[in-house]
Amino acid sequence: MMSTGQNLAVQLRRLLKDAKIVETVMPLTSDIRLYLLSPDYPQEALTDEERRVLMDEPPFWAFCWSSGQVLAQWIRGFRENVSGKRILDFGSGSGIAAIAAALSGAREVIALDTDPLACEAIRANAELNGVTVATAGSLDLAAGDFDVILAADILYDRDNLHLLQMFIERSKRVIVADSRVKQLPEPYEKIGNGAAVTCPDLDEPEEYRHVGIFAVTGMASDAAVRNVGKIE
Repeated sequence: MMSTGQNLAVQLRRLLKDAKIVETVMPLTSDIRLYLLSPDYPQEALTDEERRVLMDEPPFWAFCWSSGQVLAQWIRGFRENVSGKRILDFGSGSGIAAIAAALSGAREVIALDTDPLACEAIRANAELNGVTVATAGSLDLAAGDFDVILAADILYDRDNLHLLQMFIERSKRVIVADSRVKQLPEPYEKIGNGAAVTCPDLDEPEEYRHVGIFAVTGMASDAAVRNVGKIE
């Protein structure tokens, strides 16, 4: 019978030939392990076909990005922010923030990702860490409001700026971690920072290793909500 890691590797090989999935201990949160792409890939230059397929179906779940690692570390360090609460991890990817919340005593955790294979990886990673994390492919499937919404590495595309307003409309408390921005508009406030290297290491620019953590801690006014979207 094929193991979970082997099955994820089979799926990934549709995109990257000879890809391997390995159980990886997270550098900033050593109590969390994830199924990620082996650091010895690529062993040779990608073919044009592989590049095309990767552009069409980027396997974000097979990497653990810097912002997700920093957010998970923050969650584990300040567990009272999620303990006993209903949590949504938006754009979950590998699921590291969702898993950190579950390990920190969250009452319910839903990890949202539009990639079905990411949802499979999130469930596998949750099982690997001995926690329960539900998955959803769209916000419509995650009914009700949340005590806390988590989001990491979602602002690489400025078309995603509208999500900042949507989060406020669904939760009184929002925590966003990102390395691509230095400041978010009110009512978001910077509450921390950290640094991490993507696993496996993609040799990204130094600036993308430094992560800011931003939060909305209460119900925003209508005026503040309307101002969300202006970003430096």
